[in-house]
Amino acid sequence: MDLLFSLDSKNYTDDMPVFERFGVRALICRDGLWAMQQSKYGDYKIPGGGVEKGESYHDALHREVLEETGLHILEDSIKEIGEVLEIRKDNKNEKQKYIAHSYHYFCDVDGNVSELALTESEQKLGYHLAWATLDEIIATNQKVVERPEQNRDLKFLIWLREYLKG
Repeated sequence: MDLLFSLDSKNYTDDMPVFERFGVRALICRDGLWAMQQSKYGDYKIPGGGVEKGESYHDALHREVLEETGLHILEDSIKEIGEVLEIRKDNKNEKQKYIAHSYHYFCDVDGNVSELALTESEQKLGYHLAWATLDEIIATNQKVVERPEQNRDLKFLIWLREYLKG
């Protein structure tokens, strides 16, 4: 998959042990609105998450989107967009370097919506499925960037808006 861009905070040293994570993100658009996870605070997150050991990227994409939005991806609709690479000090272990590969895909979904299967942290943040325009999502998220993953999603969505303008 092509690298779209990198986010390198340079707040680590090269001698730190490395924790590397691989994740998938789904970009689902219907009638000009994009499927997102929205928190009780109003900010948006691109549906997706970590790839589990032994899981294919497509299987992880199906599982994560179903858990976080209740939407069912149509396998034949999955199209690669590209990778966003993050490099920074690990939030959970400051003595560790964190490298995250986020693989983004365009996807279509069928009409079925299942019950969500959110993690405890997602439940605390009140995440739910929401549909909004890219402009609404970007404008909202520009006001609330606090965590690295929010910054990653915001930068990607700004990139996506420019990409779609052609």
